[in-house]
Amino acid sequence: MTEFLFNGPDAAPLTLVLAHGAGGPMDSPFMETIAGGLAGSGIRVARFEFPYMRRRRETGSRSAPDSEPVLMQSWRDAIAQLGGGRALVIGGKSLGGRIASMIADEAEARGLVCLGYPFHPPGKSERLRVRHLGQLRTPALLIQGTRDPFGRPEEVGKYKLSVAIQIEWLEDGDHSFKPRPRSGRSAAANLGTAIARVAEFVKALRPA
Repeated sequence: MTEFLFNGPDAAPLTLVLAHGAGGPMDSPFMETIAGGLAGSGIRVARFEFPYMRRRRETGSRSAPDSEPVLMQSWRDAIAQLGGGRALVIGGKSLGGRIASMIADEAEARGLVCLGYPFHPPGKSERLRVRHLGQLRTPALLIQGTRDPFGRPEEVGKYKLSVAIQIEWLEDGDHSFKPRPRSGRSAAANLGTAIARVAEFVKALRPA
């Protein structure tokens, strides 16, 4: 059985399900800030961990992420346990959001939220992870930092992405939306913008 962390009102019409990134657990500071901020905006949030992260929590031993088939099945199991995709918006941080995007249409999710989508590995822009995004039917919101080494605006603007995808760029943000001090912006401001934009997106979706 998938174990979840829940935030926000039980009576919310939709639940936003978030999976973590490759290196941090479901209760990392980033995930805690996002979940808490969204809960404060009236969004119900559920978080879960992939098998490799659960093993890390249990044993303390770090290992690489599970294979894509295992990660995708973990998403399917989480969605089934929460009653099916038609009452859910799915997504997550980096890896978690990418895998969610691969099964969003199949799961008939109401929406998709990716927090720092990894369009390609840093320094390897030829290794794109966008083919399935060209045919995506699920309404999607991608929140990206303009300095993200996994995909900068000038690169992403050249990709053939589905019209179902909206992208919100956070000025001077890195992969976790943190700006440089000299930018005049703060991590808190960028995270606040991300939370507000996700809340707006989720509230605009109609439950099935």
